[in-house]
Amino acid sequence: MSETGTFKGFTKQTVKFFKDLADHNNRTWFEAHRDVYESDVMAPARAYIEAMGARLRPEIPRIMAIPKVNKSIFRINRDTRFSLDPTPYKTNLGLYLWEGPKARLEAAGFYFHLEPPDLMIGGGLYMFPNKVMERFRRAAVHPKSGCELTAIVKALTAAGYEMGGRHYKRIPAGFDPAHPNADMLLNNGLYTGWEGKIPLEFYTEKLLGFSMEKFEAILPLHRWLMKAVV
Repeated sequence: MSETGTFKGFTKQTVKFFKDLADHNNRTWFEAHRDVYESDVMAPARAYIEAMGARLRPEIPRIMAIPKVNKSIFRINRDTRFSLDPTPYKTNLGLYLWEGPKARLEAAGFYFHLEPPDLMIGGGLYMFPNKVMERFRRAAVHPKSGCELTAIVKALTAAGYEMGGRHYKRIPAGFDPAHPNADMLLNNGLYTGWEGKIPLEFYTEKLLGFSMEKFEAILPLHRWLMKAVV
């Protein structure tokens, strides 16, 4: 598969690479297997991003699907400067497609995370930038946008999606702890997704449809975040 070729799925070697990396997380091993990383991780990852961008664009014309490291592909190198863990590499593949011209982590988007033996497909906004935190809180308790959020969360929960982003232990000052959406004020992000064992679709082009099904379920939350928060 070329770097910009049609997406045909990931491979068994994709999964094996990350399993082996978990057992041999050092630069010597990684460099000895860089060819596998390029052919079975990076090449299909780039193709997936391009294909998913094309699928999402009719729903989100401003979707950013940039098949480059530090754009839609999270770098595999870990930042060990302030970590007690000296291992140099992440043992997962993270991909992100986001909406609009802002930096990728400042806008809501759609996330793909492979960490064998599991796969996660989700979306939302993982962590609110400081400048939008107050905007989220006001929107969460607003009579109109708060009710919209309640309905979205209820529908996602009923469909089996778990909500994430809970962080704080106390309702922030100035907000009513008895408000129906008060628990949302404990969040420093808002996201949801599907997580499970790597499905058979992972190894074929059917992964695109599998992913799109999850992303479509998350679209109402995405649109709410982009309208009310971002």
